[in-house]
Amino acid sequence: MNTPLSWIKAYIPDFHVEPQEYTDAMTLTGTKVEGYECLDKNLKKIVVGNILSIERHPDADKLIVCQVNVGEETVQIVTGASNVKEGDNVPVVLAGGMVAGGHDGGPLPKDGVKIKKGKLRGIESCGMMCSIEELGFTSELYPDAPESGIYILKTDAKPGEDAVALLGLHDSVFEYEITSNRVDCYSVLGIAREAAATFHKSFHPPVVTPVGNKEDVHDYLKVTVNDGQLCPRYCARMVKNIKLAPSPAWMQRRLAACGIRPINNIVDITNYVMEEYGQPMHAFDYDQLSNHEIIVECAKDGETFQTLDGQNRNLNHSILMIKDGEKSIGIAGIMGGENSKITDEIKTMVFESACFDGTNIRLSSKKVGLRTDASGKFEKGLDPNNAEDAINRACQLIEELGAGEVVGGMIDVYPEKREAKRIPFEPEKMNRLLGTNIQPETMLEYYKKLDLSYDPEKKEVVIPTFRQDLACMADMAEEVARFFGYDKIPVTLPTGEATTGKISYKLRIEELAGEVAEFCGFSQGMTYSFESPKVFDRLLIPADSPLRKTVNILNPLGEDFSIMRTLPLHGMLNSLSTNYNRRNKNVRLYELANIYLPKALPMTELPDERMQFTLGFYGDGDFFDMKGVVEEFFEKAGMRKKHHYDPNGGKPFLHPGRQSNIIYEGTTVGYLGEVHPDVADQYKIGERAYIAVIDMPSVIPYTGFDRKYTEIAKYPAVTRDISMVVPKEILVGQIEEIIEQRGGKILEDYQLFDLYEGSQIKKGFKSVAYTISFRSADHTLEEQEIVTVMNKILNGLQGLDIELRA
Repeated sequence: MNTPLSWIKAYIPDFHVEPQEYTDAMTLTGTKVEGYECLDKNLKKIVVGNILSIERHPDADKLIVCQVNVGEETVQIVTGASNVKEGDNVPVVLAGGMVAGGHDGGPLPKDGVKIKKGKLRGIESCGMMCSIEELGFTSELYPDAPESGIYILKTDAKPGEDAVALLGLHDSVFEYEITSNRVDCYSVLGIAREAAATFHKSFHPPVVTPVGNKEDVHDYLKVTVNDGQLCPRYCARMVKNIKLAPSPAWMQRRLAACGIRPINNIVDITNYVMEEYGQPMHAFDYDQLSNHEIIVECAKDGETFQTLDGQNRNLNHSILMIKDGEKSIGIAGIMGGENSKITDEIKTMVFESACFDGTNIRLSSKKVGLRTDASGKFEKGLDPNNAEDAINRACQLIEELGAGEVVGGMIDVYPEKREAKRIPFEPEKMNRLLGTNIQPETMLEYYKKLDLSYDPEKKEVVIPTFRQDLACMADMAEEVARFFGYDKIPVTLPTGEATTGKISYKLRIEELAGEVAEFCGFSQGMTYSFESPKVFDRLLIPADSPLRKTVNILNPLGEDFSIMRTLPLHGMLNSLSTNYNRRNKNVRLYELANIYLPKALPMTELPDERMQFTLGFYGDGDFFDMKGVVEEFFEKAGMRKKHHYDPNGGKPFLHPGRQSNIIYEGTTVGYLGEVHPDVADQYKIGERAYIAVIDMPSVIPYTGFDRKYTEIAKYPAVTRDISMVVPKEILVGQIEEIIEQRGGKILEDYQLFDLYEGSQIKKGFKSVAYTISFRSADHTLEEQEIVTVMNKILNGLQGLDIELRA
C-alpha cells in the first residue's frame, strides 16, 4: 500500500509534518511505514521558464539557442530539443541547480546531476530545459509528456514560479506494511484516519452527496444475485452521454504517486475511488450487455472466458462470475471481460461496486492464475457498507469532471445488512490488562478519533463495520495502548496464580535428547519439513511402501518442496553430504524435528506429527559408537529396563548386515545402522555413514526423572571370567539376557571384554568372553553361593549351543 502525503493532507486540514516524523509516529501507533521516497529529493532550483526567442546554433545543425525568461532575468540556454517553440513554458533548472537525471529512461543517479554554466560549440548555456525523465519520472505516469523532448507546462504558468510545485512533486510517497486484519487501511481514507488520530488532528473525509438526473436506473437495468453467500452486496449505477477525456492533473498526480498510470477520466475515476475508499469498482459497456441485465452466479465446469488482458481462462463451478442475459462478462472481483470493456466509442456504462467473499476470491484468483489489485483487496474481506459510498463518490466525480450524465437511483441487492458490533466498555479490565491507570474519558477520546462511538446508557462501544478487527475487550485495550503510547506503559509484574514455570514433560525429554547428543560431540542441524517425492527413490523406498503416502502441499514453492516428509533421513543425509563435499572431517549432526504421517488419504483430518530424534555421523566411529549414544540417551532418560536390538530391521536405506531395530519392552522405538552404500552414493558421501532415529512419542511413556540411590556397598565383590565358543548367529544380547535372568539378586554387573573370530576358532563360531561381578548387600559371599549362580548361568548358555573354552 503506497500513499502520497499530499493525498493524506487533503483530508486533514492544517497538517504539516516531516516525512521522517510521519514515519516514526505512524509506525508507533500500529500503521507500520516500511519506507518513503521524497519525489523532489534531487530537484533543486527548477523554475518555470518562458521561451522568448529561438535561433539556430551557428556551428551545430541540431542545436538551437533559446532566450528564456525565468522571472527576474532572461537566460540563454542551448538545447537539442526539437519540440519547443517560442511562447512555450518549460521547466528550467538554473545554473547551480540539480535534476534527477535518467534521460531517455536511463538509470537515475543516486545523488542527482548538478547543472553548471558551460559552452556548447562555443555558445554559452546558463541552465537546462528539462524533460520529464530528467525530473525523475516517465511518460507513463505523465501521459501529456512527449516521448522524447522537453516537457511543456500549461500556458498560464508564470515565469520564475517553482516548477516542481507546479508539477506536484513537493511530495513524499510512503510504503506501508498493512496486516490482513486491517482492511480499512488498504485505502487512503483509512490511512488518513489513522494519521489524524496519531497527530491529534481532525479528520475530514470527502462529503459524498448522491447525484443523478430524474430518471430511474431500474428502468434501464436489472440485477440478479443467485449466490448471496459469495456476493453479500451488489450496487450498480449508470452513466450515459459519456465524454472520454484526460482526467485533471491533480487526479493524475495522485494516481501516479500510487504507481497507477493515468489513462482517461472514466478509468482514472474507478482507480481513484479504489485507492481512496479501498473499494474496487468495475465499469461495463451498457450497450454490450445482452437483455440489459446483470446476473451474479458461478461458472459452469469446463467454461472458458477471455479476460481484459486477452487471455483465455479455464473456469469451474466454484468461480463466481458476472454475466449478462446470455454470457459471462467478468470474473467477479478479479477482472472484467474483453466482451464488455470500455472503448473510445462508449456512450453508456454501468458502474459496479460490490462485495464478494474474500476466501472465494483468493481461491478463484489462484485457480485462473490471475491476481489483480482488485482481487488483492477483495480477498482480505471488504466491508459491504463501503460499497454504496464508493459508487456514489465515483458518480459524484463523474459529474464534477463533466465525464457524463449520471442516471438517478441505484440498484442495491443487499438482503442481509451488516450491522455495527457492540463491545462492552470495561476500562478497569483494560487497565489491569495493560498495567496502566488511564482515565475512561481519555480512552473514549481515543475511540472518538477512530470513529468509534460510545453508548453511555448501555456502556458499550459501537464498532463501525469497517473495523472488522475489533471483536473483544483485548482488541479495545490494544486501541488504547497504541495511542496512549507503548513506550509510556510502565513496567509491571505479571499478576495471577503462581505457576511452577517449568516446560512441559515432553519438551524436557526433547531437551535432554539434545543435551546427550551435544555431550557426545554432535552439533544440532535444522532441515526443511518440505521435500520432493523423488526422495523416496534416493532412499530405495519400495513403490508400495506406506512411507510414500504423503501429505501434499496445495501451494508448493516447487516440486522439490511439494510434500511433507514421512521420514527424517533426507535432510540429515543432505547435511552430511554438504559437509563431506566441503572436506569437513568427522562430522556429527543431530536434529529434533517432526515427520507427518497422514491418517487417511485423501485427508479428512490433520496428520500424525511425530517428533524424531535423528543422529548421523561419518568419520571416526562405527555402528557401536552410534549404539552407545542411543544407550546414553536411554540411561539419562530413566529407561533402565533391558532393551535389545533386532538385526532384522528391514530398512532398505540401511546396510542389510549392519542395521537394527531398537526394541524396548516389546515396542519398536527406533532404528540405527550404517547407511546403505547405494544410498551413500546417491548423496555423494564417500565414506561410511551411520544414522539412528528414535521415535520420541514411542519413547516418552517409558522415560522418567526419578532416581533411587543406594548406600555404598559394605561387602566385597567377587568376579568370575567366562570364555565361550558361540555360534555366529547368537547375539551377545541373548547371552546377556541369560546372565541377567539367572544371576539373581547377587549379580551386580557384567562386561564384555573380548570378541574374537579367526583360525583358532572353529568355522561358524566366535569367541566371546565376559567378566561377571557378584556382591551381596548384607553379607560377604561364600564360594558355594557363587558356584550355584554360575552353574545356573552355564546351564542356560548350553541351551544356546554355547561351549565353554578350556
